[in-house]
Amino acid sequence: MTIVKHELKQGMLAFWIWTISIAFLMMVCIFLFPQMKDQMQDVTNVFADMGSFTAAFGMDTLNFGTLIGFYGIECGNILGLGGAFFASFVAISMISKEEKEHTAEFLCTHPISRTRIFIEKCIAVFIQIIVLNLLIYGLSIVSIYLIGEDIPFKEINLLHIGYFLMQMEFAFICLGISAFISKNSIGIGLGLAILMYFVNIIANITDKVDFLKYITPFGYCEASEIVQEVALNTTYISIGTVVSIVCILLGFMYYRKKDIKA
Repeated sequence: MTIVKHELKQGMLAFWIWTISIAFLMMVCIFLFPQMKDQMQDVTNVFADMGSFTAAFGMDTLNFGTLIGFYGIECGNILGLGGAFFASFVAISMISKEEKEHTAEFLCTHPISRTRIFIEKCIAVFIQIIVLNLLIYGLSIVSIYLIGEDIPFKEINLLHIGYFLMQMEFAFICLGISAFISKNSIGIGLGLAILMYFVNIIANITDKVDFLKYITPFGYCEASEIVQEVALNTTYISIGTVVSIVCILLGFMYYRKKDIKA
């Protein structure tokens, strides 16, 4: 697990910056809720009359005046975007950076197979994503407890599982892409996350393009659907799992035969 330890050590600063930033913003939102919940019903009524804009963010079905409604929209957008950006940021350069930084020759001349290199880099990405989510989940639960609100564990657990699955799909897609490229790739990863976020918004606005929900990983963590159904959409998860497996296998097979430029 030498490569795993090296990648975790190398990415530690970025990991803590992303984790602290996302957790801080979510905690601020939670601590603001007690001061805002009395006015939230008026906000809910205002948003209810805003048509497509309301539907785009799921505000037509969630009540801002409840903790889970407020959490699902406000904190959900923070964790959704922040988590997608982090997963894409970490994964997109995990393989390609060896060529970009001219360290491929040093790494590949060691008595270690490309299969092991690829697997250990995937493990490093997985560890960072799961630790980020566990820390944010724990801090969110503590924050809700501190403001004296009842904790809707089932809904919150499902929301966070959805966000984790979404981040893992982005990570697998970006790891697959990373095997095919050798230049600066951060923009590709972040661009993909932004694109999928807006695809999800478009799918929410009109039923005519509802099929886009099957394309974007953000479909996993649609707070309005999860809170209403108290369940994750297994169809979205199944499609996302297939996409993730295909991307990671394509990246792995290409990396094993790739002519790496030192």
